[in-house]
Amino acid sequence: MAKIPRVLQPHINAAFPANVCLVGTVLPNGFAQVTPRGSTMVYDDEHIGLWERGSGSTAENMTDGTKVTVYFRNPKLREEGILPRGGIARLYGTARICKSGAEYEEVWRRLIAPEKERDPDKKGYAVLVKIERTEDLAGQPLNLD
Repeated sequence: MAKIPRVLQPHINAAFPANVCLVGTVLPNGFAQVTPRGSTMVYDDEHIGLWERGSGSTAENMTDGTKVTVYFRNPKLREEGILPRGGIARLYGTARICKSGAEYEEVWRRLIAPEKERDPDKKGYAVLVKIERTEDLAGQPLNLD
């Protein structure tokens, strides 16, 4: 399994609102479903956490085992030489749904205030994406640490 480069972790956690991560899945008809997710966070070195509020086709198709792509872009990181190819990182992994328990509570705890405000009754659920591969815009592995 791949690790999320530590140098990127604070940037992913601070992506909202200017550089919100895009999350991609595949719909049953084969088309890609790409949607912004302000709730994207680094859960640990090997997992991206999301809070899914349960509306729309992304939520309908997000189940245990769903393949997920997280697309992160921050042009400032290109200028700083951290992500020289467009300031872009792609993280690929597999989803695991958490509707209760410690992981569910931890994702909620870390969730940024604007996302919590969009789910005041806490009707959503946590998704942990186990990262299997990370790469830059050219498809090269991210070796940043």
